[in-house]
Amino acid sequence: MVEIGSIIILGILAQWIAWRLKIPAILPLILIGLIVGPFSIYYTHGAKLIEPTWNEGAHHGLFPGEHLTHFVELAIGLILFEGGMTLKKDEFTGVGNSILKLISVGALVTFVLSGLLTHFIIGLSWPISFLFAGLIIVTGPTVIAPILRNLSLEKRVASVLKWEGILIDPIGALVAVLVYEFIVSGLLGHGQSGGEVHGGGGFTTYAFIHFLQICLVGFSLGIISAISLREMLRRDWIPHYLITIFTLAFVLIIFVGSNVILADSGLLTVVVAGMVLGNIEVPHFKEIEYFKESLSILLISILFILLSANIDMSDLELLMNWKAMLLLACIIFFVRPMSVFLSTMKSPLTTKEKLFISWVGPRGIVAAGIASYLGLKLASKNVEGAEWITPLVFMVVLGTVLLNATTAGLVAKGLGVLSSKSNGFLMIGATKASRIIGNYLKSQGLNVVLVDTNPSNINYSKKLGLTAINTNIYNDDLANVIELGDVGNVLAMTSNTDVNNFALNKFSEKFGENGAHRLASTSEIRGESEMENNTLFSKVDDYYTLDRIARDYNEINELPISSQEELIKALEELDENKVNIPLFLKTGSKYEVVQSDYSKLAVGEHSVLVYMGEKLTSVEEVAEVETEGDGH
Repeated sequence: MVEIGSIIILGILAQWIAWRLKIPAILPLILIGLIVGPFSIYYTHGAKLIEPTWNEGAHHGLFPGEHLTHFVELAIGLILFEGGMTLKKDEFTGVGNSILKLISVGALVTFVLSGLLTHFIIGLSWPISFLFAGLIIVTGPTVIAPILRNLSLEKRVASVLKWEGILIDPIGALVAVLVYEFIVSGLLGHGQSGGEVHGGGGFTTYAFIHFLQICLVGFSLGIISAISLREMLRRDWIPHYLITIFTLAFVLIIFVGSNVILADSGLLTVVVAGMVLGNIEVPHFKEIEYFKESLSILLISILFILLSANIDMSDLELLMNWKAMLLLACIIFFVRPMSVFLSTMKSPLTTKEKLFISWVGPRGIVAAGIASYLGLKLASKNVEGAEWITPLVFMVVLGTVLLNATTAGLVAKGLGVLSSKSNGFLMIGATKASRIIGNYLKSQGLNVVLVDTNPSNINYSKKLGLTAINTNIYNDDLANVIELGDVGNVLAMTSNTDVNNFALNKFSEKFGENGAHRLASTSEIRGESEMENNTLFSKVDDYYTLDRIARDYNEINELPISSQEELIKALEELDENKVNIPLFLKTGSKYEVVQSDYSKLAVGEHSVLVYMGEKLTSVEEVAEVETEGDGH
């Protein structure tokens, strides 16, 4: 009981440490696991503090026989299902040619070169060498995000690294699973009947047929299962309070059921089911996604304490030679740069940007988790060289994470890929007015991120090519979103003043380097309460007038301004008509947000007033616009 409770507590503690230190969680998880596992034998007279597998001689351990393998198998199945759900087909269309090549050509280069190097340097069989190569394809968002969050990188560099991590995670998992199935098929083809089985050698026709059967069962059952779950949810066959728990049970059913139908096909089935489910319309998908994400964090925390603790000193001793260190160096200094440069040969990325992307390639949770599981499975089948899989992958994970987490900032600064100024915009609310303004700012080369709880607003924003996040600012920590790395302006533009005020209080310090502003409330416009100086756009406009003008005049215009007096005159005249709202004072590449206190704006050479509404050609024409009613 003490050991089980300790594993959960230590796992969550590791996650908290990672959050506080802003480092990838996998680093403290593996280190804590090693401390309570193989390293603890030095100060406990030969017994591990936590022994995942039952030690008969010491009468100590958690899982007898192959039960640890079974637990890890089920946990990895759930984690891969959640990972598959994150892979959206529409994300491929918007990420650019460089990223698509990085996760295809780059992944292939990594796979081939790593397999060759492992075979010739370590001397492992071809199948085991390429299984290791498949496992280290992935970088993963859980290790990339903490590193990038601490750096204000140029937008396209951060975008490439972010999307590579997200998209290649399930792809790498799929490649590793397929290579494993190929090896298992080879064992069956050899007619394994006990004793040591070599991973190399010729694969028979039976082995190839079995491999195809695994692919057939995995893809067909995965697709059918995902569609079946969608239909059950759509027809309300599952009560709302059981949706998340039912989904958990459903994933376990298809995982176990697939293995019953055909041995070792379950992993492929859940990966495919997750991918399909993430790309079709599913009722209550957000609830399922949040639950699976939380469950994955818990399972990952437990898994890595267990798997790290399960490593023996004999496994670590395999790495205490120059061959293992040479392989790690080749992966970092040769394989990664080759994959990046070959993938981005004709891209707009500069050489310095390619060098930085080459440097930042930490391997993550999927690699280490699947490596441990597959290593255990193959070792139980007495496959020659299987004992190398887990320590080699853990070496690559720890080596790359430690190296990138400690040096990424220095390398970015040295290569000059840090953003010189945080001039992007975070807009709370993705209404039509926000989308029009955001699209204009994007056309000027500025990074714009829109946040809204309304899925329709988010979808409309994405169709315009804008970065839009469907989230609740009360519940989610937007500080963890990589796209916000160069944001220096916060515009709270919802119809709810409380939400706007909360957004400013929460995000001003982090993202309001150049200013944090909100729309005026209706009571402020009416004079029922005092107007603050940081209210957006004018003294007479609130959400409703902004919304109306966005509907009636769907465009952004620019008006040349030559002096401070001309600016004040133009702004005061615009306050009197009902067809325009001032937005920004643009001077060169600088955009100052117009706010209720006009005196804070400073006119420079070739300044222009950016406004939404009816097109005007001069300040004199502003005064000629016919006024109707009081204010806007």
